[in-house]
Amino acid sequence: MFRELATRPIGAADYLLAATQGIATSIMVYRTQLSGTNVGTAEILFSAFVLGPVAGVVSMYLFAAIYARLGARAGGKSTRQQLFHVLAYGGIPVTASLILWLFTALLVGESAVLERPGVEIDDFVAFVLRLQFGSYMLLSLWSFVLQVMGFSEMLGLATRRAFGIWLLGQFLALLLTLFLSLLIALMLPGLVPTAAP
Repeated sequence: MFRELATRPIGAADYLLAATQGIATSIMVYRTQLSGTNVGTAEILFSAFVLGPVAGVVSMYLFAAIYARLGARAGGKSTRQQLFHVLAYGGIPVTASLILWLFTALLVGESAVLERPGVEIDDFVAFVLRLQFGSYMLLSLWSFVLQVMGFSEMLGLATRRAFGIWLLGQFLALLLTLFLSLLIALMLPGLVPTAAP
């Protein structure tokens, strides 16, 4: 699959996949980080559906640049465009998790977005939320496997080396994301919902 995409320019499908991955990741991050706080559901959904797509596309470019650099240092031969394709199409399982989350939200309501402090949820809702979270984790793992396989194919490296590059890239991107998050929180307070101290 990835070889067929190698010569194509980055297109609308790549951007759509990157944007939906940004939404799915934002919802899951907010759900886990803001659980038990007084942040409103509307704030979380606004951030996820407005800022999530932008974050998804920007992070895709960031990851493609990081992996192109790491791949070149490891002796691989690929372009940022090719790695963008790998990240976008390799993330299809994460995109599928957004559809799963929408069904969960229709089934259990606001609990799919945020747990309210002091509000107990019934056993069925708790089971559905655990099932949805477990599915998200499995789909994310599947996405990681697809990305490593894509890197191996695009970079022309053994799967072990491609996994090492993927792992190092994730670590570097995490450090950069933490730095950018702190910078945004300092420069634009209130833009992204945060838990109250």
